[in-house]
Amino acid sequence: MNSSYFTEEHQSFRESLKDFLQKEVVPHIEKWEKTGKIERFIWKKFGEMGFFGIRYPEAYGGLNLDLFYTVIFLEELQKIKSAGFAAAMWAHSYLAMTHLNAEGDERIKQDYLVPSISGDKIGALCITEPFGGSDVAGMRTTAVKKGDKYIINGSKTFITNGVYGDYYVVAAKTSPELGNKGISMFLMDSNLKGVSAVKLDKLGWRASDTGEIAFDNVEIPLENLMGEEGKGFPYIMQHFALERLIMAINAHARAEYAIEYTIGYMSQREAFGRTIDKFQALRHTIVEHATDVEHCKVFNYAAVARLDKGEYVVKEATMAKLKSTKVADETIYSCLQMLGGYGYMEEYPLARLLRDSRLGPIGGGTSEILKEILSKMIIDNKNYKPAVE
Repeated sequence: MNSSYFTEEHQSFRESLKDFLQKEVVPHIEKWEKTGKIERFIWKKFGEMGFFGIRYPEAYGGLNLDLFYTVIFLEELQKIKSAGFAAAMWAHSYLAMTHLNAEGDERIKQDYLVPSISGDKIGALCITEPFGGSDVAGMRTTAVKKGDKYIINGSKTFITNGVYGDYYVVAAKTSPELGNKGISMFLMDSNLKGVSAVKLDKLGWRASDTGEIAFDNVEIPLENLMGEEGKGFPYIMQHFALERLIMAINAHARAEYAIEYTIGYMSQREAFGRTIDKFQALRHTIVEHATDVEHCKVFNYAAVARLDKGEYVVKEATMAKLKSTKVADETIYSCLQMLGGYGYMEEYPLARLLRDSRLGPIGGGTSEILKEILSKMIIDNKNYKPAVE
């Protein structure tokens, strides 16, 4: 616990969260991993504990706490053997709800943000498309104004909470001819006529539902436009720094958990008459990974502190996700090796950790895309500025 960023209140929150997760979540994890469906009761319990309202205004039932409470929330969720469950929770709270809070009008906040904080409604952010991937500007979903409604057609894919969620925050083109300047954001109930969702079968994140969603002449009222028409791309870009930092924090936390578990295993496992934590090659390997993870964690915390002050940290957040997800993959791969054959067994956590971690360099912008963004900033001297003041 770094005292530069965490207070006694933070520590008390961490202990309370850890206790809650052990009592209310961990007993159900294996069931949710097998069924791929998280039961509704746990969302309500998260809401009752205030976990969905950590960074949201008190006026809507939130706690309005600093970002290091969010860091704790994310870190502890990575240490209960299900990144899929963690993803469902943070995608609701920090992807869908971020847009509700930032671009939603008072009606939307009362009707959707308030019940999202209480755990009565589950949200999903719908940006990625089958033909677009990380190319947000290349989306094909359209929203055409007709009388007092928008008619939405198109599809989205890889959407966390896309099958069992209650509402979608959807990016669609209102003026396709304008490219990324023609994108707008909309709020849509998931049970509307013309909406269909298919659950995707994934390598990891098994507990979370990830959907491919189709919109066939879906009608929504004009007032479900979020923010200004044509400002969707800047809105999306504005929130990418937080999303990338979330992915970076998740990565350093799961790598840290892998190291802690592996050290414990090594202290018990014997070979050639001594526990394997006494073999220099294995000791030094663990130390190298621990050093890399600590470097990531310190960098990530520093970026969070700046973001919490309102600074624009797109460069640092991009670096954080790029490096942390790579380090996590390498660390977990190596930790699995330390367990030998047992690392390959499903009853041990490293097998699941390995699969779950592999999404890190893919989701929220692939590492290849992030490298090109950084190349433009570092090599081409491109200066990105806040998209929305």
